[in-house]
Amino acid sequence: MLVARHFRRRLLIFSVSTLGFFISSFSAVLALDFTGPVVPVLDGDTISVMHNGQAEKVRLHGIDCPEKGQAYGTRAKHAIADLAFRKEVMVKTHGHDKYKRTLADVLLPDGTTVNHTLVKEGMCSWYRKYAPGDTVLEGLERETREAMKGPYSPGMKTVWKVSNSTLRRSMRPIPIGVHSSLGQLARDENHEM
Repeated sequence: MLVARHFRRRLLIFSVSTLGFFISSFSAVLALDFTGPVVPVLDGDTISVMHNGQAEKVRLHGIDCPEKGQAYGTRAKHAIADLAFRKEVMVKTHGHDKYKRTLADVLLPDGTTVNHTLVKEGMCSWYRKYAPGDTVLEGLERETREAMKGPYSPGMKTVWKVSNSTLRRSMRPIPIGVHSSLGQLARDENHEM
């Protein structure tokens, strides 16, 4: 009886560890890098890339661009379109986000990383929450601030908004001196300089 319990316990441990190995192997297969042409550009930090005959939504890892309707939102979308639309890109995956989009660094044929270029040009910011240790993005954002590009340009200030009871940085710059409550910020592109 004692031997049977010991055997069952070892069998259970072996089964669980084997299952863990297969799950980790399977998830590694799902997160493979791939190449393909960029089809639609959805916004400043989300594109679609053809993969296995289908358009796969790719969220650029470690950056946060303004959304449609926010200041610089349209500019960010045009910037990524100018860089990558209809070009063959390498997608270096980092897994998936809660919306099941592939998180990735996107590289152009010449080796340029789209994520880095967008930060460098002031079209988006380093997304600290999801890429806390990315020293490259951190440095690029610091250089952009110091060069006063994009939303960091003279006469603009970055505004914070309340989202789900937490403060979250928003790339909705408004001219300095304009008084507006957090909930009443202008949502159109007229505030772009």
